[in-house]
Amino acid sequence: MASILASLARVAVGAVLLASLCAPGAEAVELPQQQLSPMPVSAPPPASAPLPASAPMPASAPASTWIPTIPPLPVLNVMNEPRDYVAKHFVDLVTGIDRFFGNDRNYQESNDSVLQLDLTRVMGYTGEHRFVLQGKAKVHLPQTEKSLHLLIESDPDKNTANASNQVQVTQTTVNTTTPSSYGAGLRHELKSADDRWFLGTDGGVKLAGLNTSLFLRTRGSYAVPLDHWRMKAAETVFWFNTTGVGETTQLDFERPINDLNLFRATTSATWLNNRQSFDLRQDFGLFQTVDERTAMLYQASVIGVSDSSAQAHVTDYVLLMLYRHRLHREWMYLEISPQLHFPQARNFMHSGMLSIRLEVLFDKSR
Repeated sequence: MASILASLARVAVGAVLLASLCAPGAEAVELPQQQLSPMPVSAPPPASAPLPASAPMPASAPASTWIPTIPPLPVLNVMNEPRDYVAKHFVDLVTGIDRFFGNDRNYQESNDSVLQLDLTRVMGYTGEHRFVLQGKAKVHLPQTEKSLHLLIESDPDKNTANASNQVQVTQTTVNTTTPSSYGAGLRHELKSADDRWFLGTDGGVKLAGLNTSLFLRTRGSYAVPLDHWRMKAAETVFWFNTTGVGETTQLDFERPINDLNLFRATTSATWLNNRQSFDLRQDFGLFQTVDERTAMLYQASVIGVSDSSAQAHVTDYVLLMLYRHRLHREWMYLEISPQLHFPQARNFMHSGMLSIRLEVLFDKSR
């Protein structure tokens, strides 16, 4: 009973205190305030740096969306440099092989002065069994920027074909006879710096004993790179007072096997107006560089004619190997060429031939 009374007393005291706090005019009870540190005010953001003069902000675009222009990478230049290097390496390989073998393309299209003397003996099929001396020279005249040349040739009417690698077969089967005439003339040449195109025109006099006759020749060529191949087309138009008008068309397809070997396929046709016929030829040759003094040529050829009735027939099949070695310094060479012929005149029976040549070859590179 005493505990109940004590509880009631506590409740009554609490009610009196609550009524005094809620009564009007009562003083407010001040609560202690917590000391708060003032919040630091951050500095205003710095103004953005001015844009460089090389990348001005376009006036039409808002500043929040403007993106500076980045110049494109020179991708085309990066791709063209290796291609140009390969093309130059290709041309250097072909030019070096033609110069080393001393073939007719080197003589015809080189702007340098060239002197070539050949002492040849052919044994076996169609051989004369004696040494035959032939020669030709091309000298560029001074003060003409190598555009005007003096020509001296033996049998100039036989130097009308655009020979490349087939010159070895031609000289050892047809042209290895004692020269019957000599020619002298002037040639004007134009040539691109990258050996892409060539144009030459020459005229002169052919001397055969006491007889003289005039001749004119024009030669043009153009080379086109085809990925890993190169195609070269050449055209020669000529006129001799003794044989009349003629033309030769030649097409070469060349591909380097590696840094030392070259494959070449040559198709050529020569037309003579007096005979009204075509001399046809197809050659497949592989040039192999053994070392700096020695090179080899492996070649297969098909030779034919086409008469006025457009009837073409084969006159000879030829397989040959040619060994060429530089004997002395940079200008004396020895050639040995065993050949196997299958001529129509012998019912295409195999006929062996051996050609030996000593050559003196001078040009600017030697």
